Amino acid sequence: MRIVEADLEDARTVDLLRTHFTTARAATAPGSAHALDVDGLRAPEVEVWALWDGDDLVGIGALKQLTPDHGEVKSMHVAQAKRGAGVGSTMLRHLLASARQSGMARVSLETGSWAYFEPALALYRKHGFVACPPFAEYRPDPNSVFLSLDLDGPGKGQSGQAEWEVGQK
Repeated sequence: MRIVEADLEDARTVDLLRTHFTTARAATAPGSAHALDVDGLRAPEVEVWALWDGDDLVGIGALKQLTPDHGEVKSMHVAQAKRGAGVGSTMLRHLLASARQSGMARVSLETGSWAYFEPALALYRKHGFVACPPFAEYRPDPNSVFLSLDLDGPGKGQSGQAEWEVGQK
């Protein structure tokens, strides 16, 4: 498997991103979906990577720079046929390494609170993400879960998080 900068003109990449966008929107309450479409991923503050297994595109992931030291995981998606095979973990490790290399001290994300998003929540928790309050332009929303990871090491930057229990509505 190899991870490369995503070609947002490649039909295979666009198709997987459209699948992500439409399925995430369909599994979220109206007004609570925050997945970026292909045009949103073209923003200069967003880097998008594609994970290939031979000629098969098996995963996509993006990192948005919010501030010089804070990033946001965006548009993580694994092809249905490759779920449970470690593709999501591979992409997430790449995003976190890229964030560290860019000088970021923290990476956050927003995902849905509905059952559809439970595998994603399990993945993020497995990699050390903890519940946090809404960040950047987000507002409290019972349909959203906000998570953050301090890249300086485990146990750092997690004070005051208990009131933001994951999945609490």
